[in-house]
Amino acid sequence: MNTSPASPDAPADEGLPFIQRLSNVARYEGGRVVILDRRVYPASVEFVTCADYGAVARAIGEMVTQSYGPWVAASYGMVSAARSAQAMSHTDAQAELRRAAEVLSHARPTTSGGMTRSINRIRDFALGKLAEDREHLEAATLAFVESTLQARYREDRAICSHAVDLLPDPATILTQCYAETLIGFVLLISQERGKEISLICPETRPYLQGARLTAAAAHDLGIPTTVITDNMPAYVLSKGTIDAFVCAADVVTLDGHAVNKVGTFQIALAAHYHKVPFYVVRNPSAANPTIATVEIEERDPEESLHAMGVRTAPRGVSGYYPAFDITPPHLISAVCTSRGVFSPYDLRKGFGPDVQAH
Repeated sequence: MNTSPASPDAPADEGLPFIQRLSNVARYEGGRVVILDRRVYPASVEFVTCADYGAVARAIGEMVTQSYGPWVAASYGMVSAARSAQAMSHTDAQAELRRAAEVLSHARPTTSGGMTRSINRIRDFALGKLAEDREHLEAATLAFVESTLQARYREDRAICSHAVDLLPDPATILTQCYAETLIGFVLLISQERGKEISLICPETRPYLQGARLTAAAAHDLGIPTTVITDNMPAYVLSKGTIDAFVCAADVVTLDGHAVNKVGTFQIALAAHYHKVPFYVVRNPSAANPTIATVEIEERDPEESLHAMGVRTAPRGVSGYYPAFDITPPHLISAVCTSRGVFSPYDLRKGFGPDVQAH
């Protein structure tokens, strides 16, 4: 069945739930970047307005947005930098664009490899435009960013189309955390194909992205959704009612490791034990040829002692909060990419540095 939008001219986010529409992830408004505050959604729909790229980087670091959100916000942060650079001398403008790219791409360390590559593309475009048409630097950079974001969403649709091919009908899938369009399109395409699909998502402490963001997105699409606590996946998998564990990853390395929200590894272990396939939906990162190139972000330990602003542990006890964990390739059944479905051991064949981009 054709899983493309109704029209080739349709927006790439057509049909997706509120939280995944590009303008609701982040948008650019005359030098400012407006970001949906996912720390309070869906209880409250609030936006954080960032006056410059430095404020965007701080918002990313403070978890105003996560998953694909930082890529969108940082991209618009580069447009804000282009606006500032437009009024500077050529030398100062170059320095401003390079500084903005560095700050934005390193707002969170674990995703900095792939983020750097993406943001540097915008930086290089803006530097080129600076040399030939300074007067329209901001407008041209904004057009480039919006074209790039639309292309990314279309790529995500292609990735998820391959994942849906692997699912039975009907299918109950277990996911982890909030995978933005890479869970949204799995659900949407399943609906488009007439597949009966339901979703189980762990709550994902301490920010409860699963209970709030994933569940809200699935509910908006009319998908039967069940939220479980983070200590339930192994038991739920043991019941024999889960057809697949499907999640995205913040990084997939070329040597087949998936780096995703902490808790993914233990679910993968339980899925492997119960013979439930684990499908990762994400293109691998050429910027991360091996797992050794990925830095696991360790956030403020205090964050693990709170939930939605309420302290859950007595004062004086210690916390620990690695934001991500690493699932090795032997626990991954397949990696679904825009170029097809790969064994985690074969990713270099389709995405290695010696492979020409499609």
